[in-house]
Amino acid sequence: MRDAYSYRTDAAVPAFADDKPLIIFDGECVFCSAWVQFILRHDKAARYRFLAAQSPLGEALYRHYGLNERNYETNILIEDGRAHFRSRGTIRMVSGLGLPWSLANGLRLLPQGLADRFYGFIARNRLRIAGRRATCFVPDAEQKGRFLG
Repeated sequence: MRDAYSYRTDAAVPAFADDKPLIIFDGECVFCSAWVQFILRHDKAARYRFLAAQSPLGEALYRHYGLNERNYETNILIEDGRAHFRSRGTIRMVSGLGLPWSLANGLRLLPQGLADRFYGFIARNRLRIAGRRATCFVPDAEQKGRFLG
């Protein structure tokens, strides 16, 4: 686990606005793009910002956290300078949407190994389940201000 805001001292990571939680996702994955659209629909407080993993900043952050910047088997949630991955990151994302979604916080009671195995199964098969987009997800004009990169 890295220190909070460790990316700020990594010369390979371009500076970015980190005053709000940031969700980094595979912008070419139909499943992942649908996940982002779900978050956008239910994030009434506009709490989250988003970044496609295929962007230069997204790739730099995947490398910074020791992840493969071409094989996106986890979304990354950066919140208060700390990165959260796999099932725990997803639970935090949903919980941040407020009621009724915050009830998902109860899923933290599941053993992390079990939750991460389930998450990993979905992540490994996401392209088979939903397919790949020819281009990265492009937000509409109303959503554009919520995206970095």
